[in-house]
Amino acid sequence: MATRGNTSLDPEDVAWAVERGVNYLNWCLHPDGLSRYVRESGANRDGLIAAAQFKARLADGAEREMDWILEQLGGRLDVATLYYVESQEEWDEIISPGGAWEVLAERRRRGELARIGLTTHQRPLGALWAEEKSETGEPRLDLLMARYNAAHRGAEQDIFPVTTRLGKPVVSFTGLRWRKLLATTPEDPLGFEPPDAAECYRFCLSNPSVSVALTAPNGRRELEQNLRLLEDWRAAEDAELAAMRAHGDRVRRNSSEFW
Repeated sequence: MATRGNTSLDPEDVAWAVERGVNYLNWCLHPDGLSRYVRESGANRDGLIAAAQFKARLADGAEREMDWILEQLGGRLDVATLYYVESQEEWDEIISPGGAWEVLAERRRRGELARIGLTTHQRPLGALWAEEKSETGEPRLDLLMARYNAAHRGAEQDIFPVTTRLGKPVVSFTGLRWRKLLATTPEDPLGFEPPDAAECYRFCLSNPSVSVALTAPNGRRELEQNLRLLEDWRAAEDAELAAMRAHGDRVRRNSSEFW
C-alpha cells in the first residue's frame, strides 16, 4: 500500500489493511497516517516492510534525508527507493563519489537500511542498473520499482527477464493506469463490463516476476474496494489474463495521452 501526498488514510485505515495481509507500506515522505502507523506500530513492526521514496541525489542531502526518514518511521527503514531516476546522467551522479548511493550503501552496511531500490519509467535503463555492482562487488540495487498494468506491459520484455534471472524483486505501480482500466472504451465488445480495481491488481500479481503491486487508495472506501482482492486471492486464469490484456490494448489505443 502506498500514499502519494494527495491521498488520505488514517492510521486506523492502515491498521485495518495490515490486519488483512498488507505488509509492504510505501511512504511518500509527507507525514501522514501511514508514517504515523509505522512509527507507532510497536510489536507489529516486525511483520512490516516500510519503504520510502528517496529524493536526494548527493551525499550531503542523502544524510539529512535518511536521518529525517528514520526519525519519522521510528528508527528503521526497510527500503529506500531512489525516486524517479530517469536518465543515465542522473544515475551517474547518484553513484559517483559524493553521490547519494554511497550514503545508502553505508547505511545498508550499518543495518539502518535493509535494501536499496530504484523507481524509473526508463525500463531498459532500469534493467541495466539492476545488474550493476559497486567497485567492492556489492549489488548497487536490491529491487526495482516499475510501472506495470494491463495497458503498460513493456516490463514483461524489458525488465522481468533481467530481474527474474538476478532474483531481484519488482514492485509495480500504476496498477489502474490512472483509473482508465476501470472505464469502458469505444471499442469494447457488446456487453463488456470493465474490471474493478481488485481484478486490475490481480492481473499484476499474477505475473510471477512481480513481488509487490502497490495500491494508493484515497480514503477507506477505496481501500476496502481494492483489498477485496485479498478476500478472494488467487492467480488469474489464462482466459482472465487474455481478457485483461485485450482491455488494456483498447485502453492504450483510446487514450489521448499515454506515457
